Amino acid sequence: MALSGAVRAARGRCARALRSAVPPAAGTGATRGTGDTRGTGATRGTGDTIFALSSAPGRCGVAVIRASGPGSGAALRSLTGTPEPPPRVMALRRIQDPQTTETLDRGLVVWFPGPRSFTGEDCAELHVHGGPAVVSGVLRALGRLPGLRPAEPGEFTRRAFAHGKLDLTAAEGLRDLIGAETEAQRRQALRQMEGDLGRLYQRWSHALTQALAHLEAYIDFSEDDNVEEEVLTQVRVTVRALLQELRGHLRDGRRGELLRGGVRAVIAGPPNVGKSSLLNLLCRRPAAIVSPMAGTTRDVLEVALDIGGYPLVLSDTAGLRQATDPVEREGVARARARLCQADLVLAVLDATLVPPTPVALEAALAALELPPGTPCVLVLNKADLLGGHGGSLSATGAQGPPTTLLSCGGSPSATGAQGQGPPATLLSCKTGEGLEVLLELLTQQLAQLCGDPLLGSPSLTQSRHSRHLGACAAALERFGDLGDSRDLAVAAEQLRVARRELGRITGHVGAEDVLDIIFRDFCVGK
Repeated sequence: MALSGAVRAARGRCARALRSAVPPAAGTGATRGTGDTRGTGATRGTGDTIFALSSAPGRCGVAVIRASGPGSGAALRSLTGTPEPPPRVMALRRIQDPQTTETLDRGLVVWFPGPRSFTGEDCAELHVHGGPAVVSGVLRALGRLPGLRPAEPGEFTRRAFAHGKLDLTAAEGLRDLIGAETEAQRRQALRQMEGDLGRLYQRWSHALTQALAHLEAYIDFSEDDNVEEEVLTQVRVTVRALLQELRGHLRDGRRGELLRGGVRAVIAGPPNVGKSSLLNLLCRRPAAIVSPMAGTTRDVLEVALDIGGYPLVLSDTAGLRQATDPVEREGVARARARLCQADLVLAVLDATLVPPTPVALEAALAALELPPGTPCVLVLNKADLLGGHGGSLSATGAQGPPTTLLSCGGSPSATGAQGQGPPATLLSCKTGEGLEVLLELLTQQLAQLCGDPLLGSPSLTQSRHSRHLGACAAALERFGDLGDSRDLAVAAEQLRVARRELGRITGHVGAEDVLDIIFRDFCVGK
């Protein structure tokens, strides 16, 4: 009998097996027994109608107040005294308090009947003037209506998830888009919100589902010669290909996570070389105290910057030396600890004290004892004091910065060229000369660390993604370790485990505490 016939004949047993492996479709009203958290009443009082200010609080030209739930239409009629406008069409209405009939404002209202709305429920929006008195008056009027309550943080997005409007990866992308501060962060978050990452994981999940279905059919009917031996071979080929693709996805150098949270860069060097001056120059404000006395900086000072569209979290640290003062020793210890956590190091040296030769520069860099393997940029400060001796700014910077990304120890990183030192540039923090070259160099290094969020496969953006994908890969590896073993029931269980781990990323399989963690970071009204 052909494979398709075997699967049809095994409908009873295979269906039971597949129900444990395949998540129900979004928005199908799955019960908790399936492991799917959608449509299960995960949000408090799913019959409630919620409302909140969806735009940013404070004075503004226009404020958006949103309501979602079965009572949204009645609420809109109560506040406007007129029927709902045509769906998804803005209409100018007088907004009044239903109890006193006092006019609160004149604004635009929009009606989104479910399921064609953000949450999948009936939704209404009121676009009113953004003065605090207007906004609070409209919110008080909504709060006095029966069946309406203020929304909890992230509850609108959580309802959208519960109604199958987006999976967890898309919800995380929406959260990241709201919090994006740089162009690269916006591009990555928008791509994830539009479903690129979720579709990738769904494709892998579909491949695992097919492999599991074929394996279950083989277990049921191989003894009766109803299923060809090649079926098992094809399952192994599918699993090997998926494992290889998954490993490549995990080996992305944390690009997505770095872009989402910011590249952690540490300014390091001996005392009194201009580290704090460099921090002030890059953030264009006197964030750090600058003094001619060595050892002024004791604690770690951190600022967030946008460098060429990439997020950079820059830390100024104490000068690295053998300190005798207890407070300074603690500052040096904190600097060393921060260096161990760095994604990028800006090593600052005094250009007047280091001969401009590769050997001297390498020795000065080695004396700092920076963590090996961490990408490094060498900044030779106080170039304005060089005059015509020991080179000039144009000698190092005029031809543009090197494009290689090399480690602190002088050895090349994964993208560097063998035998070259870290990229270096001359700078004068006093005059600002050389700043443009340094910014160009930093942009190149950040681009290598974070990548282009619009190119290639979508990147991992959350540590929980890495954790579940690692568990999925481990299950597939255990499947492969079985080799030609005839213990196919154990092999099938490994496929179920792998499928379950993928489902936890997208939210098809999960627990309430995971959902609480994700959605609690949203603002109220989102």
